Amino acid sequence: MAATGSEKQGGDGVKSFYVSTPIYYVNDAPHLGHAYTTVAGDVLTRWHRQRGEKVWYLTGTDEHGQKIMRTAEANDVTPQAWCDKLVEESWKPLWEHLDIANDDFIRTTEKRHTDRVQEFVQDLFDKDQIYKGGYEGPYCVGCEEYKLPGDLIEAEDGTKLCPVHKKPVEILKEENYFFKLSEYGPKLMEFYAANPGFIQPESARNEIVNFVKQGLQDLSISRSTFDWGVPVPWDPKHVIYVWIDALLNYATAVGYGANQEKFDSTFPADVHLIGKDILRFHSVIWPAMLMAQGLPLPGKVVANGWLMVGGEKMSKSNLTGIKPQDLTSHFGVDAYRWYFLRAIAYGSDGSFSWEDFSARYTSELANDYGNLASRVAAMVGKYFGGALPEATAAGDAERAVQEGLAEAVAVADRKIGEELDFQGGILAIFDFVKQVNGYITEQEPWKVAKDTSPEGQARLATILYTAAESLRGVAVLLNAVMPDTSQKLWDSLGAEASLGALADQRVQDAGRWGRLPVGVTVTKGAVLFPRLEEKPA
Repeated sequence: MAATGSEKQGGDGVKSFYVSTPIYYVNDAPHLGHAYTTVAGDVLTRWHRQRGEKVWYLTGTDEHGQKIMRTAEANDVTPQAWCDKLVEESWKPLWEHLDIANDDFIRTTEKRHTDRVQEFVQDLFDKDQIYKGGYEGPYCVGCEEYKLPGDLIEAEDGTKLCPVHKKPVEILKEENYFFKLSEYGPKLMEFYAANPGFIQPESARNEIVNFVKQGLQDLSISRSTFDWGVPVPWDPKHVIYVWIDALLNYATAVGYGANQEKFDSTFPADVHLIGKDILRFHSVIWPAMLMAQGLPLPGKVVANGWLMVGGEKMSKSNLTGIKPQDLTSHFGVDAYRWYFLRAIAYGSDGSFSWEDFSARYTSELANDYGNLASRVAAMVGKYFGGALPEATAAGDAERAVQEGLAEAVAVADRKIGEELDFQGGILAIFDFVKQVNGYITEQEPWKVAKDTSPEGQARLATILYTAAESLRGVAVLLNAVMPDTSQKLWDSLGAEASLGALADQRVQDAGRWGRLPVGVTVTKGAVLFPRLEEKPA
């Protein structure tokens, strides 16, 4: 049985927690759907970094294939010039704008990738896993994939359409090289049975298991009708099928065939984050390729749902591709990062609406979270001159808050770090924020402040310390999701000077009560979530 990502380790005995996004086609600028997956991967890897783990986060661009070639031709430039322009002017700047902390950005036109792709395919050919043949069938250029007749949908005029792109397929006939994928059906079924969590969510797993049960066809792994791709090493009239080329980025980016030490300490991915429309490539073809080479298989392939606008999958071809900057310019980057993971259960389809984003921003971010931070800082400043007082009169109410923080840490760590239930983890944190708001409302520190006796002042000090220490825990828990806002709160609490960098605070320790030192200076900084202006026209 092949090893999985969680089992194989490098020479130092510690394997990096390796997460990948799909590498994205550069036929156009990125939209919300691309950013959704990339932000999810960023939150997941930031979370694991804050656990103190070694982490490797990979994203990049898929730059070969017929679709890219046709797009470049339509824009009167070479394919390479088109890719260079899109990557440098659209893709990389967006990830920087969204505060994505990827460790590498792989482009499939880079020599470090193309040389290794040729070596991998040559190895398969030498092992008699590839043979020459011919194929004719319906092909979707948008998917870069031959379609099975049963997969197609029919337009009103009888035209056969791709179910993903809703566009007519082309009937292609060409001489190709084929990978003996059909031989790997039983091995894949055995692997799925032994690793029930390999494909997530459950609906995706069921789809793939049923698909493989029906029997696999050998896979065409070359194209001879166009030349924008990696040449087949033994027959340069052919280029390697773009999906074989693309999938190998997960290996070439971490040293396959070039840096064995790095490869051993990183590969395979622990989590491949993908869109559900590319599920078969990642959960059938990719593991079969690895089996053929005797390489370990990934830990998980996790398919997120589609972002829907007006009932349609968000995409440029459907004219529903909204630029992330359209939202960040209004709501801010941190709110953007928070919203999609909060509003949509990862793995399910979800509809985006401006109105829903506005309502959640106002209710949860501005009113619940931002207002709490502002009120606590203002009261520490007003009643204690900005110096955090000591809690000497704690009772049941304070113990309930302490327990609430510990519970939020445990639930969020499990849901985000292990289950990839970003929505569930964020909700657990914001349930605690609501608990602290309720605590302050019940304790009424503004009334307690009127009691100038030592007992009254001790009680006031305890309430405000409890609230500030709670916010210390929240800043740590939300750092992966909203790093800029969390840093502002961390600074406001005086924690940078007293506890060190926020990034160095361990998630698992966030619930340890009493870490914020007495006497630290608490300041009221800028409003974390400003009131929204009117929706731009």
